[in-house]
Amino acid sequence: MKLHYFPLSGHAHRAHLFLSLLGVDHDVVTVDLPNGAHKSTEFLKLNPLGQVPVLEDGDVVISDSIAIMTYVAKKQGATDWLPEDAESAAKVQKWLSISAGQIAYGVCAARLVTVFNAPFNADEVIARAHAILAHIESALSKKDWLELGRPTIADVALYSYIANAPEGNVDLAPYGNVRAWLKRVEALPGFVPFEQTAAGLRKSA
Repeated sequence: MKLHYFPLSGHAHRAHLFLSLLGVDHDVVTVDLPNGAHKSTEFLKLNPLGQVPVLEDGDVVISDSIAIMTYVAKKQGATDWLPEDAESAAKVQKWLSISAGQIAYGVCAARLVTVFNAPFNADEVIARAHAILAHIESALSKKDWLELGRPTIADVALYSYIANAPEGNVDLAPYGNVRAWLKRVEALPGFVPFEQTAAGLRKSA
């Protein structure tokens, strides 16, 4: 497998992290986003949306981080990470939807402002970030993992942007359960860290 990747992309990191957690042999190809490589004719053949990550597995090409994790879990038969039964699958899917919704438009967007100068309203996206973090803090109040009593792709989908939330001026200090959960993810065999930047609250860290 070949993963087209950019080290400061949380979407790319979650795909890379999941491949690593499963011990799947893969090559990482860094896409030069600052110089527009993701908009090149060659790359657009892989993903017409011009976004990372993209996974190549022989003749199969998968874009979108959640789709990549789903593909890898299914191909590897990793039902502990992505369950087959209806109830468990729905519980995990709920968090995947949150990763593409409240996380993307809150924690992720706040970081995009400081790291990539995205034109979002900083106060608005930071408020969204704290709203979803408060929900996750409550969800983790009596359990170690988001669902099913074990790590699943739900935890992987949420990890990257929450781990680097301080870069978007989102303080994790009030969220003890969330910070403990981040440490549990980081202790998993095969964990790979998400590259940090000196942005937001990390400027003076």
